Amino acid sequence: MRHLAILGSTGSIGTQTLEVVDNNEDMKVVSLAAGSNIDLVEQQIRKYHPEVVCIYQEDKARELARRVTDETVSVLYGMDGLIACATAASADVVVAAVVGMIGIRPVIEAIRCGKDIAFANKETLVTAGHIIMPLIREYQVLLTPVDSEHAAIFQCLNGEHHGEIAKILLTASGGPFRGRKKEELASVTVEDALRHPNWTMGRKITIDSSTMVNKGLEVMEARWLFDVDYDHIQVVIQPQSVIHSMVQFQDGAVIAQMGTPDMKLPIQYAMFYPKRAFLGGERLKFEQLQSIHFAKPNPALRGIELASEAFRRGGSMTTVMNAANEYAVAKFLNREIFFTDIYRWIEYAMDHHSVIQNPSLEEILKTEQETYTLLEKDRNIIK
Repeated sequence: MRHLAILGSTGSIGTQTLEVVDNNEDMKVVSLAAGSNIDLVEQQIRKYHPEVVCIYQEDKARELARRVTDETVSVLYGMDGLIACATAASADVVVAAVVGMIGIRPVIEAIRCGKDIAFANKETLVTAGHIIMPLIREYQVLLTPVDSEHAAIFQCLNGEHHGEIAKILLTASGGPFRGRKKEELASVTVEDALRHPNWTMGRKITIDSSTMVNKGLEVMEARWLFDVDYDHIQVVIQPQSVIHSMVQFQDGAVIAQMGTPDMKLPIQYAMFYPKRAFLGGERLKFEQLQSIHFAKPNPALRGIELASEAFRRGGSMTTVMNAANEYAVAKFLNREIFFTDIYRWIEYAMDHHSVIQNPSLEEILKTEQETYTLLEKDRNIIK
């Protein structure tokens, strides 16, 4: 029996994790954490009967607590509540699926409590990989990636020697604008950017996919997960999302993981690793797959470029890049800035930051807040 703590239970990964639970009798949900969607969390409480729940917003948590007085569940709020869910005594696997840097502290505390991590919070490794990976080794817990690309690489490396890796080939669909020219991006609407051709994801990550920032963050994540040089990770556009990623070895061999674009596969794989449990759903039909196409990333979509610059400048710069992107995406979704302004706001924040090498957790979180403050203060200048 696998006892799960699900951080981000109302998001795309969280809800699909619960679909996996529905199809596996040897899984039990012991804790749930979400932001503010108490209607959905109430439904989840009544279906899965967790021991503890966290709603990040205090007023929403109090309202939810009033609604579920007939259930045996503790309803908490804030960062303390999030950490309580991540460290629930009966949980042995923590699904880290919250969006953004809010997930750093709960993941760290879960590791210290000896919990295995099913990892879908790339921002944690992007900003604090130098803290997280040593803790994984120190506490000897398993970190299994849930993002489809990193789950694919993880599978490709099973039984292989990491020292023989020549290159990691991180695939991307290219999003809805892979063929757009720079001048065409200025008129992109929120609706356009949310219209991903292959994947169904949350709003923030869908925008990140459209700017290719998401892929830039994934390159940094792959560097930490698989302990490879940044220059040995290459992004390849694979529009059909049939090949989820590949690894090329020193002898020239390439191993690829293929499948339909269904997040439940990497989620379930992370839950059961190293076992492969049955998963229903659509299968690849190779007799109908006439061709597989590859291309280089569109240089007009500057997310990979900006992420690479942040990584090379090092230290706290990755935190600035990530925080500035979170802030700018929120403004774009609220229709306050244009699509191409996202890149401009990221650049502005990076240009106004003095790098802290090997930042502590406190310095990372302080840098995040300083980035938000800078962009809010100078928002009219940036425009």
